[in-house]
Amino acid sequence: MEEFDDAQKPNGGFVDMNGGDDDLTLYLVLRRLVAGIFSPDTASGAPLLRRVKISVADHFPLLRQASRNSARNVVLWTRRGSPLRALLVISVGTITLLTLTGLLVFMLFFLAATFNAIVISLLMSLAAAGGFLALFFACITAIYIGALSVAVVVISTATISAIIAVLITTELDWVLLDSVVGDKEKRRIC
Repeated sequence: MEEFDDAQKPNGGFVDMNGGDDDLTLYLVLRRLVAGIFSPDTASGAPLLRRVKISVADHFPLLRQASRNSARNVVLWTRRGSPLRALLVISVGTITLLTLTGLLVFMLFFLAATFNAIVISLLMSLAAAGGFLALFFACITAIYIGALSVAVVVISTATISAIIAVLITTELDWVLLDSVVGDKEKRRIC
């Protein structure tokens, strides 16, 4: 973290020493974000919540430009390479997209189930006087917990199956590409 010592602002943030946004990448911005929170220099003065607030306020606006720069760098890197490099980028991107989609679906379902459990708990507390009604709501809460468990298994299985399918398809593409390149080399030798 020594490289950032001279770049500190009085409020604990960082000044961009490069002079422009062309050098910003996601890695650099996220590293600075974490360094602003956990750096030993700022740990002695401000509490954790204040350091998080300062670091996020300083670095969150840079994420858009850093994302664009990182995407541009990946596209340039892909174009400079062979078709194998493009296949690698597509494979990794597809697997990442599937993983994040599965995580998003699970989080949405989890939030809906949590909201429903909170509402049911509220109704249970209102119906505490009636024993049968409280027992009924307890059973419904157990059903929600069971549905959440089933959803975790189904969503995880679907996501993992999709990722494995992409991995197998990608591996088959690599094998086919290798056999095509190998056939061309054999023809060239003969």
